[in-house]
Amino acid sequence: MEPISVIRSRTVVLPYDDIDTDQIIPARYLTTTTREGLGDAAFADWRYDEKGQPRPDFELNQPEAQGCAVLVAGNNFGCGSSREHAPWALYDYGIRAVISTEIADIFRSNSLKNGLLPVVVDRDTHAWLLANPGAEVSIDLGECRVGLPNGHEVEFAIDGFSRYCLMNGIDQLGFLLQQEEQIRNFERNRPWQP
Repeated sequence: MEPISVIRSRTVVLPYDDIDTDQIIPARYLTTTTREGLGDAAFADWRYDEKGQPRPDFELNQPEAQGCAVLVAGNNFGCGSSREHAPWALYDYGIRAVISTEIADIFRSNSLKNGLLPVVVDRDTHAWLLANPGAEVSIDLGECRVGLPNGHEVEFAIDGFSRYCLMNGIDQLGFLLQQEEQIRNFERNRPWQP
């Protein structure tokens, strides 16, 4: 995972409500245990026709969507079944943050553990972002703020542990491994033995 401090990017907008994890990555792609290559399967049933050709009218296939690292989605993004493959696919595709008014809890948790920043904003900010696809935004994880091109800034919430891990480019295991010396010291110096 790449450390996140500030994400500056144009937005790509999927204005649909209730985008579930099966739409983010269809179940037939869940046979892998690695993240690499899953970006090709992100939104596969929406991005490609039955012959595997890109659908020219789908938002992510538009030329202006290329290189966008911030996805603005409709309400209730990431609902449905729990699958880590969903944030893996978005991350491998190049998305580093998802903005919505509501992000499903399990998807949010999986995202935070896998380097994808879920950002919940108020309805007015969300409406502005939906109406202005391609807007250049900045997401400052240190300050927990989203900056819009008109100078407006909004705060978002994130727990301290997830913020630390994202800012340091580590997952939960990486955090534990950073504590290895302290764990060994504790094991050597504890007054009791198991």
